[in-house]
Amino acid sequence: MKRLRLSILVLTLIVVLAVFYFVRLNSVRVENVDLDSQLTGRVLPYSVILPRGYVVPGRRYPVLYLLHGHGGDHSSWIAHTKLTDYLAGLNLIIVTPEGQQGWYTDSDTDQSEKFESYVIKELIPDVEKHFRVIPERKARAIAGLSMGGYGALKFGLKYPQLFAFAGSLSGAFNAPLRTDGSSIMRTFGPVNSTTRQENDLKKIAAGVTPASLPQLYIDCGTDDPFLASNRALHADLDRLSIKHDYREQPGAHDWAYWNQQIRVLLPVAAAAVSPDRQ
Repeated sequence: MKRLRLSILVLTLIVVLAVFYFVRLNSVRVENVDLDSQLTGRVLPYSVILPRGYVVPGRRYPVLYLLHGHGGDHSSWIAHTKLTDYLAGLNLIIVTPEGQQGWYTDSDTDQSEKFESYVIKELIPDVEKHFRVIPERKARAIAGLSMGGYGALKFGLKYPQLFAFAGSLSGAFNAPLRTDGSSIMRTFGPVNSTTRQENDLKKIAAGVTPASLPQLYIDCGTDDPFLASNRALHADLDRLSIKHDYREQPGAHDWAYWNQQIRVLLPVAAAAVSPDRQ
């Protein structure tokens, strides 16, 4: 009788462990990390969405850095969209960094707000140290919405050696030209500052070698207040013979639009950094 009870207990444990492993194998899961940034002098959290199958050791994955907009934080994408559902079936890790309201730029006026350097010099190395991403340009993508769309396109243009894909939804591309808002003035400084010049997408694009650039993707709603700046950048890229995918869809500057369009962007980004493409 004791042997029978022991056998039943062992069998039960095996079944429980098998179910647990099966669930983890077939589930998308989220991990949160606090990164002690030396460049900004603050702790900056980021979230990592791990794809189905990540529990199996050994395999490495391409990665998409997905930037939030002004007024948001690192949790916004997960909180306001079905991002984790959309990742199912894609062999891709998604990282949602904390950019505060710093426009993914090294501030002209506050030396502690180095949000461009933070992403390039601290965030990416930390992700590659702690998660099984493929640490190569061909497997690295970046995208974002609004402020994050501006940041993603800027990173793609300024650091083409780091990214194979750069995408924007409703990008606030005119940010370095604006003088409204405290975060704009704090980040870009006075009119005609060096920081404004160095972070103007049109001027950056004019100085690049088109063949060196990542795949560029721009999407904006037809009722979006930044539509004009998206059309202007589209025209500038065309004039400079820089290849890019430009899309306009009915929609506004809101989560309904971004939830809809991130579902379109994700497979494009995943295909651009897929190991099978190389």
